Amino acid sequence: MKRKNIILTMLVILGMVTFLDRINISVAGSSIMHDLQLSPADWGWVQSAFILSYGLLQIPMGALGDRFGHRKILAGIVLWWSAFTAFTGLAGGLVSLLVIRFMFGIGEAGSSPCSTGVISRWFEKGEVGKAQGYVWAASRMGGALTPFVVIPVMISVGWRAAFYLLGALGIIWAAVWYWYYRDTPSSLPQEVERQDKQKTSPNWGRMVGSPQFWLICAMYFFYAFGSWFFFSWFPTFMELGRGFDKTELTYAVAVPFIMSMIGNIVGGHLTDKLTQRYGIKIGRKALGSTSLAVSAVCMFLAAFIPGKMAVFVFLSLCFGIFDLMLPSAWALCIDLGKQHAGTLSGAMNTAGNIGGFCCGILFGELVQQSGNYNLPLYMISAMLIMSAVLFAFINPEKPILQEE
Repeated sequence: MKRKNIILTMLVILGMVTFLDRINISVAGSSIMHDLQLSPADWGWVQSAFILSYGLLQIPMGALGDRFGHRKILAGIVLWWSAFTAFTGLAGGLVSLLVIRFMFGIGEAGSSPCSTGVISRWFEKGEVGKAQGYVWAASRMGGALTPFVVIPVMISVGWRAAFYLLGALGIIWAAVWYWYYRDTPSSLPQEVERQDKQKTSPNWGRMVGSPQFWLICAMYFFYAFGSWFFFSWFPTFMELGRGFDKTELTYAVAVPFIMSMIGNIVGGHLTDKLTQRYGIKIGRKALGSTSLAVSAVCMFLAAFIPGKMAVFVFLSLCFGIFDLMLPSAWALCIDLGKQHAGTLSGAMNTAGNIGGFCCGILFGELVQQSGNYNLPLYMISAMLIMSAVLFAFINPEKPILQEE
């Protein structure tokens, strides 16, 4: 196997670990709320404490990876967040849980931008969409596996033990990564030159002065407002809002994440194929804008039509369809950011996590005030429409930062 494919395999495993560690608290949500006596509004803040730090640290972590290399930075941040995954099992109340989840988010902030930086160094332009697709598909597979890992452990020995178990997985990955990975693709001479270029600092004035920068950030803000529903409130919504019990919840949560995994793989291949055949405007933005618009309709129908089966079907379709765009969005960071792809992807993901932060809090507040779990889904549908419109205005042929 080629070295770059082994590295991609390791990033795929990291994607799974990242989301196992991230989604486990959502799957255990109702049990934690009961044991620690948390209200829906309290739980919204617990979810958003992670999203806040995760969003704030995206740009610094992406820039650190670009500047100092992804071998040390990725190993360090995975160790950090794995420790706080385990510490989550020690939480005794709202305050300690807020602090632990905030610290956990600091580590996870570097995962996506640093993975993008690795892909930009090791893969050619015609391969980056597929590579991103596999990494994001793996993250969704991690989400799909989470209920199968967490729920049996919760039933057997309680929710706290699940966090101890998952924290150990990241420590093993970090050790293997540090031992195997090298920042310089020495087998590709042209990549050595690129690697040297990546150690320059980005021109921040040019970056933030570009309309393209704000378009991609705003697009991802509205997309992530919707996607973070699945990462935070989704299991609780299915259980408390639509009456799924714990055994039904295992499959009700897993299937939408599997649909998302398929969407990422298909979307990664589609964006590269369409780009090669019709050009980058069709391959990136047409695919992204269309999938977001269709997913908004599915989200609306999930809220509008009552019953377990309807919400299960439409939310599964929504998650799978809007993640067709995800490899395109992250490939855009390489198209537009060039050697500073990690920094640009960090900025984009920061905007997305501000959207996720707002979603986590507003969802909880709407449920608290109205007692209606369906009402926030209409809000999310509108956000996805906004994302689709903004995606259509991005010009992937006009880089924000040229090669220096």
